[in-house]
Amino acid sequence: MATILPLSLSQIVQMNVGFLGLQFSFGLQQSSMSPIYSYLGANEATLPLLSLAGPITGLLVQPVVGAMSDRCSSRYGRRTPFFLIGAVLCSLCLFAMPYSSALWMAASLLWILDAANNITMEPYRAYVGDRLPKEQHAHGFIIQSAFTGLAQTLAYLMPSLLVWFGMNKDAVGDNHIPQVTLVSFVLGGLISVSTIVWSIWRVPELPLTPAEQDKLKAQKKGISATLLEIAHAIREMPLPMRQMAWMKLFQWMAMGWYWQYVAYAIARSLFDTRDPTSTGFRDAVLVNGEIGAFYNAVSFVSALIMVRYTKRFGAPRVHALCLALSGLGMWFLPQMDSYLGLFLPAVGVGLGWASIMGNPYVMLARSVPPERTGVYMGIFNMFIVIPLLLGGALLSFMYDRVFAGDPCHVLMAAGVLMLCGAVATLRVKVPE
Repeated sequence: MATILPLSLSQIVQMNVGFLGLQFSFGLQQSSMSPIYSYLGANEATLPLLSLAGPITGLLVQPVVGAMSDRCSSRYGRRTPFFLIGAVLCSLCLFAMPYSSALWMAASLLWILDAANNITMEPYRAYVGDRLPKEQHAHGFIIQSAFTGLAQTLAYLMPSLLVWFGMNKDAVGDNHIPQVTLVSFVLGGLISVSTIVWSIWRVPELPLTPAEQDKLKAQKKGISATLLEIAHAIREMPLPMRQMAWMKLFQWMAMGWYWQYVAYAIARSLFDTRDPTSTGFRDAVLVNGEIGAFYNAVSFVSALIMVRYTKRFGAPRVHALCLALSGLGMWFLPQMDSYLGLFLPAVGVGLGWASIMGNPYVMLARSVPPERTGVYMGIFNMFIVIPLLLGGALLSFMYDRVFAGDPCHVLMAAGVLMLCGAVATLRVKVPE
């Protein structure tokens, strides 16, 4: 690849603007998909199963796409074609989602939406690793984390903003989905594609050198070659990456449980309702949006500050501390019985989320060979989707049997898992 020169802060920010649109989409999923399923008649215990489409898609798509982007030599770059295809598909699904008329339709759209996001995600992370010298990796990935916090703040808060600007929070369509949800998804579709285009226009990929182009042309193409590359990469996985598997298991199971049931826990603790068609439940969804916006705002600000401490103390120590604070936040949040009281534990959740979206990728980028960044980024995503799959399957079985159908108990258990993730992080040995 052409010589990798340091980028200015402005360039690092602009190359990560596309993450704003990508994470706005994820924020809408986290805040709105469980309520959408409930509006369409889903039972609370089935929510984890309905949410398995995303992890399954990520398990299948991201390693393959990551490996394909390593081998891609198109005139537009190695990663850019994946950005554009994923962004367009993502926008189309966001436009269609709030018009779902049945559970099967919403679940099918979520499947395609997650596939689109996964097509974009790991090539995007690899693009940041490609475009920056190693000494700027911490800046690149932490600023990417900051955009995650900003995007998800906007996504979570969007329904409440629309209500504050005059929309009726109780206005619903024939499918019982609120109009504020519909408008939020349409805006998400517009943001998704426009921000990706901005990033690749302002900070294009570096061209491959003739030698690198010849090397790529000499490699075998096709799905069998891609799968073989993934298998080789798994066998040759660096030790620090293997050590991160337990950390990722605990933190992502915890996040999956939190996202699926936090709105339901708030509905119980603040509004004493189980009925998804009630005004109290719609109020709980809005409150969850406001709490989610707050913890993502905390994530946005703390991610910008975190760069200094990650470079000083090392990503594993900083990440372990943030996971511990997040675990305490998840434990105490469902025990709060006032609106303002919810914001204190949300600080811990926000610190954990800022670190989750930045520090593990700093650790990974320092641990893998640059020429295999794409495939290892894709495999690293398996450390996300397998915990989400396992957590969803376990939770659907345990929701009534172990947690007595109480979402507050689910959130407290998620806090314990996050504390386990903090302990596991301290075992990771990252190269200097």
